[in-house]
Amino acid sequence: RAEHKRAEEVKEKFEFIISRAVTEFPAFYKWVQNKISKEQFNPLPNGILYLKGGDLEEEFKDFKKRVVFHNLKDYFKEEFFETKKVVYLPM
Repeated sequence: RAEHKRAEEVKEKFEFIISRAVTEFPAFYKWVQNKISKEQFNPLPNGILYLKGGDLEEEFKDFKKRVVFHNLKDYFKEEFFETKKVVYLPM
């Protein structure tokens, strides 16, 4: 099941929280960190998938040991994806 709503409105727990960048990641993390289920059903551990562009080093410095960046330019040729990444933070 998927829901389209503001993070503050979510009352349940999910295996994954998927979002485009709506704010700096540390603020988003505070909104959703307790909304990730601890029960695992997938090969990929539960966590956050976040679409973000630009230089992300400073923004993700506190998550450096756990975060994984996937460059979308490796999958898509369009110029839009040149600086875009899917950021995965397992919980």
